[in-house]
Amino acid sequence: MPIAETPQPPYTAVIFTSTRSAGDNGYSRMLRRMESLAAEQPGYLGIESVKDGLVGITVSYWRDESDAAAWKQVAEHLVAQDRGRQVWYDEYRVRVANVTRDYGKG
Repeated sequence: MPIAETPQPPYTAVIFTSTRSAGDNGYSRMLRRMESLAAEQPGYLGIESVKDGLVGITVSYWRDESDAAAWKQVAEHLVAQDRGRQVWYDEYRVRVANVTRDYGKG
């Protein structure tokens, strides 16, 4: 997955850090669906995701906090969130941040 191309700040980042439970249990299929569905939402700017052993970090970027909050309430996403709490994640944390600076190489 390449580095997301984001606009000049300000914009919002939703940082999802998790440890997975054992087994796939439909996770991979739902992950692909959520990535596709998120990209269709108003204000979506991109996504970056890494996994190192048990810990995964996914950052989704949104035009503003209200667009990020609207994504949280999309019906299919609500189902995925519930399944995550019940089956896929042993632990997780969601952090929402306002990006004020963005710089790098490339």
